[in-house]
Amino acid sequence: MTAEAGLPDTLRDLPSWTPDPVELADLELLLTGAYRPLTGFLGSFDAAMVIAGGRLADGTPWPVPVTLTVPKDLTVHERLVLQDPEGVPLAVLRVTETWQDPTTSDWRLAGPLEPLRAPAHGPFHRLRRRPDEVAAELPEGPVLAVATREPLHRKQLGQVRQLADKLGATVLVMPLLGGDHDESLVRALLAVRRDLPDGARIVPVPLPSRPAADPERDLRLRSHVAAAYGATHLMGAESAEEGEGDAEGAGTAIPVARPEPWAYDADVEVWRPVARIEPDHVQAELTQAELEDLLDRGEPIPEWFTPPAVAAELAVARPPKLRRGLTVFFTGLSGSGKSTVARGLADALVERGGRTVSLLDGDVVRRLLSAGLTFSKADRDLNIRRIGYVAAEITRHGGVAICAPIAPYAATRAEVRRMVQAAGDFVLVHVATPLEECERRDRKGLYAKARAGLIPEFTGVSDPYEEPDDADLVLDTSRLTPEEAVGRVLDLLVAGGWVRPE
Repeated sequence: MTAEAGLPDTLRDLPSWTPDPVELADLELLLTGAYRPLTGFLGSFDAAMVIAGGRLADGTPWPVPVTLTVPKDLTVHERLVLQDPEGVPLAVLRVTETWQDPTTSDWRLAGPLEPLRAPAHGPFHRLRRRPDEVAAELPEGPVLAVATREPLHRKQLGQVRQLADKLGATVLVMPLLGGDHDESLVRALLAVRRDLPDGARIVPVPLPSRPAADPERDLRLRSHVAAAYGATHLMGAESAEEGEGDAEGAGTAIPVARPEPWAYDADVEVWRPVARIEPDHVQAELTQAELEDLLDRGEPIPEWFTPPAVAAELAVARPPKLRRGLTVFFTGLSGSGKSTVARGLADALVERGGRTVSLLDGDVVRRLLSAGLTFSKADRDLNIRRIGYVAAEITRHGGVAICAPIAPYAATRAEVRRMVQAAGDFVLVHVATPLEECERRDRKGLYAKARAGLIPEFTGVSDPYEEPDDADLVLDTSRLTPEEAVGRVLDLLVAGGWVRPE
């Protein structure tokens, strides 16, 4: 792709690329100086040194590899325009090294960045500030950064106030964006602003969690970013005993300040340090599993645990299962019966009422959403991604999307799962009818044409079907009637809490 819109004439002939979400966040933090001393994406030697020992090749401490992955055809260029998901150019990468990751075989580019414009994508952009601007506005003295991917409940709010008072510090709350519910996270933190110490700032920062990073390296990365924003201390996890966990925080850019353990005192009905509570008056806080169960069932979150405004945002981010968006994704060979079962499920859900149901059948999608695509592997993957995108949008708005493509490749199914689970829930049903039975049915004559060589790359004959190992339900329609198969899926949805029992 060639970059054109919004570029100086001298750059309009350069190729362009949109990084993935983590790399896009890295790009913004590089451009704003939050990743100092880094000025661009790392090369192979620096990346290897960081992975091995947490340091750049020159010995500078740095916790995680900040790299850029591109398609192989872009590795021949000396400069590359990096753009946001809407195609807005953000920076030009001057390529100093092209390298292939030895563990993943991905192609990567390294080099310094030339900023073009400040990023403007993502939620709550009006609150997002450059690190140097925030640091310049902070008062003299200690600054305690609270860098979090979760809301602050009553326990954490008490710990923040106590720790800030102990340090005599201004509080800088940094919602770390890059999760599935960024908007709810920021709103939940804004809702408790009055419960924070006077003068507290809330500044969202694009720093998604990195799947390969362990907690210690994630802590170090947060400390580097917090330091760039002017923080002198980073709030860490509480330690159970005095001195426990002193090793955590070693190598951080700023000291990690640990709060004293707190609990809910059921006798006086307040949160306070555990040391000040009689042992038999300590009430256990809700575990994450208990909290999610309350939300799944639509039950109120107790006010002793979190402020009502935070509870409301949690309910928005995780609606009750009966109202939550859901995608039921059928996969199987041509002729396996998946379309029949999918149509039967759609009819059954419509008859029960209470949910908006959309059926995305493979053949119908091919004629409309994916008209013009061939049956090459690339086009088949694109067809499934398009189905996944539409299903994710239906799910995002609380509907039920029922999809019935062949979807033969595990990697593409996993991509759709991730896409949908960012918006709601995903159920995978493998219609595992044997090939012999599918071929016997062959009402469209496709298998006969494939055997005759008239259809190249036909799944099950001349192209593989990768059976899922992560299916929530497996059906064999050679052993079940359509009604029985639909009943099995309905039983799964009722047991999972997405559908009311009859």
